[in-house]
Amino acid sequence: MVEVVVSVMAGYLLGSVPVAVLVARAHGVDPRDVGDRNPGYWNVKEQLGLRAAVPVFAGDTLKGALAALVALLVSGVHTTALGVVTGASALPVYLAVAAAMAGHAWPVFAGFRGGRSILTFAGGVAVICPPAFVLAVTALVVTAVALRSFAVGARLAVFGVPVLQLLFAPVELVAATGGLMCLIGLRFGQAALAERRR
Repeated sequence: MVEVVVSVMAGYLLGSVPVAVLVARAHGVDPRDVGDRNPGYWNVKEQLGLRAAVPVFAGDTLKGALAALVALLVSGVHTTALGVVTGASALPVYLAVAAAMAGHAWPVFAGFRGGRSILTFAGGVAVICPPAFVLAVTALVVTAVALRSFAVGARLAVFGVPVLQLLFAPVELVAATGGLMCLIGLRFGQAALAERRR
C-alpha cells in the first residue's frame, strides 16, 4: 500500500511540472493562450520553432519515465529479462504513469490547465515495456521518413503500442496500457468541449 501511495503522489507531482509553460514563458509566450492553446510540444513548436520545443519534448517524456522508474524502484524492481514490468511492480508503475498523465493534463502547479499527456504516456511506456517502446519509435521514424509526416508516424506509434506490447507482456497488462490511452482520449474530449464553448 505504501508503494502505491508513494508512486501515485510522485507521479502526479512529476506530471504537474508545466514544462511547456515554463519553456514558452521564457520566450514571452503562454502556450495556453496561443495557437491551439495546448501546453505541449506541438503547440510550442508551432509558435516558437523546433529549437524551443525540444526541451518540452524531452521534459514531458521524462515526466512519465521518471514516474514509472520511481514506482519500479519502490516496488522492488520486478521485471522480465527484457525489462518488461511484471509482478508486484505492475500496479504501482501503471498507477504512477496514470498519475503523471493526470498531472500533465490537470497540473496543480499550473492552474489545472494542462496538455494531452501523449509524451508523458510515451515516457511511461519506455519503462513499462522497453522493447515495445523501441519498436514503436522505430515505426514512428520509418513512417515519418517514408510519408514525410511526423504527425502520422506519431499516431501510428501511439496506437501501435498495445499491439506491440502483446509480443512481450500478458493481455491484462496490455489492457492496462489501453486504460492509460483512455486518459489521452478523455483529455482530447475535454479540450474539444472547451473549444466549442469559446
